[in-house]
Amino acid sequence: MKKKIVCAMMCVAMVATSLVGCGSSTDEGTADDAATETTDDGATEEAPADDTAAAGKVYYLNFKPEQADAWVDLAKTYTDETGVQVTVETAASGTYEQTLKSEMAKTDAPTLFQVNGPVGLASWKDYCYDLKDSELYKQVKSDDFVLKEGDAVEGIAYVIETYGLIYNKEILDNYFQKDYAVVKSVDEINGFDKLKAVADSIQENKDDLGVKGAFTSAGMDSSSDWRFKTHLANLPIYYEYKDKGIGSTDAIEGTYLDNYKQIWDLYITDSTCEPAMISSKTGEDAEAEFSMGEAVFFQNGTWEYANLINNGMTDDQLGMLPIYIGAPGEENQGLCTGSENYWCVNKNASEADIQATLDFLNWCVTSDAGRDAIANTMGFLTPFKSFDDGYTPANKLIECADEYIAAGKTAVSWNFASIPSEAWKDGVGAALTEYAQGTGDWDKVVDQFVINWAAEYAAAHME
Repeated sequence: MKKKIVCAMMCVAMVATSLVGCGSSTDEGTADDAATETTDDGATEEAPADDTAAAGKVYYLNFKPEQADAWVDLAKTYTDETGVQVTVETAASGTYEQTLKSEMAKTDAPTLFQVNGPVGLASWKDYCYDLKDSELYKQVKSDDFVLKEGDAVEGIAYVIETYGLIYNKEILDNYFQKDYAVVKSVDEINGFDKLKAVADSIQENKDDLGVKGAFTSAGMDSSSDWRFKTHLANLPIYYEYKDKGIGSTDAIEGTYLDNYKQIWDLYITDSTCEPAMISSKTGEDAEAEFSMGEAVFFQNGTWEYANLINNGMTDDQLGMLPIYIGAPGEENQGLCTGSENYWCVNKNASEADIQATLDFLNWCVTSDAGRDAIANTMGFLTPFKSFDDGYTPANKLIECADEYIAAGKTAVSWNFASIPSEAWKDGVGAALTEYAQGTGDWDKVVDQFVINWAAEYAAAHME
């Protein structure tokens, strides 16, 4: 059953769509099953197979492991309804790009894939079908949610997400009652200095509070390191871009890397584990620590909500703060909101497969089954008008993001989509780990951030 939630920005009626399975027949035969017809003399002869019975097929290479089962289930629902074959494969965490390269080299390549923004599009634009005339594009609320090359619509975002510092309200409220509490309300935490004072105080009194640390472990294996080499790195990028009034650059200056250092220092010192241990810690470790009440703060996003609820937490326990790094004016900062998930259709697929893929996407965003799965099972907030008819996910963390917007706070944009390469992220991640373990100094992080940015950008834009 769909969940109706009133939202100020959602008011458009559902668009009904009739789906045709690319010429599939009404019987249960296939294009290979020849029909028969009766001649005037009563004999029967084999009639030529109807070309329109050859339905296209869909192969979706999914980026998000946490929604893998939900996409398989939705694909089955569509196949049961239309007869069109839909295959969903999901790349392992941190391996999407290499998996996509491998799959695209095969005869039966994905017909539907995704890129993570302008940088990802640069690598795959020669494979992207122009979606400007598609039914999917007609549902997009704004071109803010599309990737374009000239007039061509190369990619369309399918989920809007938000991240920040998820916190355990029960533990924090207990802390506020203590004599040693440095603030008495979460509303007082409106910048890095206050965040650090609270975290230091929690760490100092962790035994009394019954926790192992203020922050969950900053795991730096592939299931977790993206939280810091990408999502945390977005903050110094965002503020530098904001100062310059730009959305990308061929050479980052690193103006806010001292701020990056101080938030990273806070994460690894006021933590559930020693800094030297982070290379072996995983995303699952951090999730478990937070769910079990062993840590107060957990850097993550709206996509984590279902996991926390499944682990036994409740809405009453969950809140979210912005990631404060000590930048000027950050008291007016909201949460980090945007998308790095853009659907692209493979223009090198057959005409029938392209049409089948477009039909599948349209069904996903207009049918009751598709919208219910995307909003309520996957928990996605989408940029599509067709979801305004009550298909907003019941997600406490999304409500937190809306509260910051309602309070007039400025959302932090996802500028990490302009990071020049995965190699850049990996270099920064390795340097952060070495610094935490004491085997490298901060200067190496700076070099990876600044010098390697220019080098990777130049390599990506070589003619």
